[in-house]
Amino acid sequence: MAGTSSLGIVVVVVLALIGSTQAQLQMYFYGTSCPKAEHIVKDYVKQHIPNAPSLAAALLRMHFHDCFVRGCDASLLLNSTTGQAEKNATPNLSLRGFDFIDRVKSLLEAECPGVVSCADIIALAARDSVVTIGGPFWNVPTGRRDGVISNITEALANIPSALSNFTTLLSQFNNLGLNTTDMVLLSGGHTIGISHCPAVSPRLYNSTGPGGIDPTMDSEYAENLKANKCKTASDNTTILEMDPGSRKTFDLSYYSLLLKRRGLFQSDAALTTDSTSLAFINQLLSSPTQFFFDEFGKAMEKMGRINVKTGSEGEIRKQCALVNS
Repeated sequence: MAGTSSLGIVVVVVLALIGSTQAQLQMYFYGTSCPKAEHIVKDYVKQHIPNAPSLAAALLRMHFHDCFVRGCDASLLLNSTTGQAEKNATPNLSLRGFDFIDRVKSLLEAECPGVVSCADIIALAARDSVVTIGGPFWNVPTGRRDGVISNITEALANIPSALSNFTTLLSQFNNLGLNTTDMVLLSGGHTIGISHCPAVSPRLYNSTGPGGIDPTMDSEYAENLKANKCKTASDNTTILEMDPGSRKTFDLSYYSLLLKRRGLFQSDAALTTDSTSLAFINQLLSSPTQFFFDEFGKAMEKMGRINVKTGSEGEIRKQCALVNS
């Protein structure tokens, strides 16, 4: 009897392993079901991103915000008639690129109806747009399926805040299986980022240093921001470059600015307050840019696997903003 029980357990374990293996993402998942899928995404990106390069940062940010809430399942794209979806959460109100994803989806639906997920479109478009502006390439295994739930509260709780300290940030990353180096690398996406004053105004007007300036921020940089950009604490429209002078180039200058205490967000500055994080920043800066590109790519591929839905989970949405009826 005991032997039968043990055998039963072994069979269950083997079946479970097979199931989990089948449920993993894989390269060229659509190779048979929609062979042109990845080319369609790439061609559309190459056609349009050179004319609107800032969209590369927007699509990268969209991928990040999507994966941090319910995993990489395009729950971020869902609309809510009551304003209670992820896209209605404060951190997502400044997101752009929804129309871009919708247009790619319509092309794929014309080619292969009901086959390619919105979640995979986000992941592919983010990678292809970064590559198009001269940034790193990374593998994007596919096979994600789309979620059917989108919740504003979960977005507020799980998307890292620009005002967070190191401990809070690391906890949020760790909860998703990401470590300190992943956090430093993914923050490097800010090299092509833009933001608005509300994300930094508390550091300029409501902190503990002279004039309300955050003492961990370079005073000359802070004064310049107050004089020329965020002229009042209530400004919520002025655009700020996260990597001034190098915003259109995917490079290491973001990390150089961190060491000069010129990171825009509190969460950027926080990366220099931990010894492991700081050591890795210095390693990046003392290595060829290709090392950063390679490591950033690995972190992106890892992020793109967070809590993905595969197999029979979720669905393949017909329209990215709506669950299938």
